[in-house]
Amino acid sequence: MNFTFIDDDEILLLATPIMDNLMDASTRQDHSAHVRDFTPRLKAIVTKDYLKQVCEKYQSEKGFFTERFPVAVFKRPDSVVIVWKQFFSKAEGEFMAEMVLVCQEDRILCDHVMVL
Repeated sequence: MNFTFIDDDEILLLATPIMDNLMDASTRQDHSAHVRDFTPRLKAIVTKDYLKQVCEKYQSEKGFFTERFPVAVFKRPDSVVIVWKQFFSKAEGEFMAEMVLVCQEDRILCDHVMVL
């Protein structure tokens, strides 16, 4: 799949449910749901213990994820980067949510994700 030929709106239609699941699963600290759409590379990094530590830290400091708005889509032939403006329930201000999607074995998978 060449992501450069896909319209931004179509990419957001692919990316949004994946990001929704990631955020919902991290709120619940549900590891199996959280890594459902991860590449093998990312699954090896985000272990059950790692996810628990990350979730406990952001939830105690920032609260839970609230509103999210798309900001940009960066397309490359083999991957796409989606950037959102992200808000939290406790922390004031704007944060950035970022996700990299790739196509592996005819599936769209997340190969990187973070919130800053």
